[in-house]
Amino acid sequence: MLLTCILIPMFRRLQLALLSAAALQAQDNAISADARQSYALVKDSLLKAAERMPAEYYSFRTVPEVRTFGEMIAHVADAQLLMCQVVKGEKTTANPKFLPPKTAKAELVASLRASFDYCDPVYASMTDAAGIAKVKWFRWDMSRLGLLNWNIAHDNEMYGIIGAFLRIKGLVPPSSEGRP
Repeated sequence: MLLTCILIPMFRRLQLALLSAAALQAQDNAISADARQSYALVKDSLLKAAERMPAEYYSFRTVPEVRTFGEMIAHVADAQLLMCQVVKGEKTTANPKFLPPKTAKAELVASLRASFDYCDPVYASMTDAAGIAKVKWFRWDMSRLGLLNWNIAHDNEMYGIIGAFLRIKGLVPPSSEGRP
């Protein structure tokens, strides 16, 4: 009787309070929540695209002046890692231009996944209030959320090019799956 009369109603009130707090948190952080949503969409598309392209086409380039498919995957991973390090206030990694370039699909997909693994908690923990703090991005002073949104824009720009490479090779980009 004690269980049904006292504990269950208390448990339901606790559930309602927790759900209300989560809803308020989302309302209070509308801008960072939008960034998380956009990041998740491009993350999914980039990872699927990197997996979809056969290994033998990672060295493919459309014209000599542009990056190969593999170099674009490496560029996304390196740039994203750098931006998230800046947002976190951590020392940035060594200049990747001085490291031997990765060319194998397995290495490049692993690098891309590692960059997302590093950035995931940065996006997950970002709040609107924390996002207004300024960081130095090369010669610009930007807000932390501004730099995270720059990363999303860069990821989307690169995904547009990557999608074209997939189509040239007769493959459907992940974001176009199931469309006529």
